[in-house]
Amino acid sequence: MLTNQIQPTENQLNQLKTYPKGTPVTMLNILKFKTLTSTNETGQEAYARYLKNAAPFVAKANAKLIWKGNVHSTLIGNSANQPHVVFLVEYPSVEHFFTMISNPEYQKIASDRSIALEFGDLIACETV
Repeated sequence: MLTNQIQPTENQLNQLKTYPKGTPVTMLNILKFKTLTSTNETGQEAYARYLKNAAPFVAKANAKLIWKGNVHSTLIGNSANQPHVVFLVEYPSVEHFFTMISNPEYQKIASDRSIALEFGDLIACETV
């Protein structure tokens, strides 16, 4: 179920901390953009700025984009509230991810993600 949540809760962060150490983690991003943001731009425009500014932090974390696609239609699920974009980013470990998001310089640009999104699910996946 997709929600309008943009930021993780403390419980969600604590759950992610239990992820196996030193194991690659793939983050499934499920995004729906705001039509118009508080900065009078589209959600896509604000998110494009976030991606551009986040790229050096993602690179420093040795993460890589695995796949990205625009949502065409929802076959099973809530088609009235479907996301716009889905993508996968693999990090060498959950430690790499936490190092990235805890960087004060990253935190300065992360607000653009919140500005851009109606919802932004981020699901940590372990390869089986």
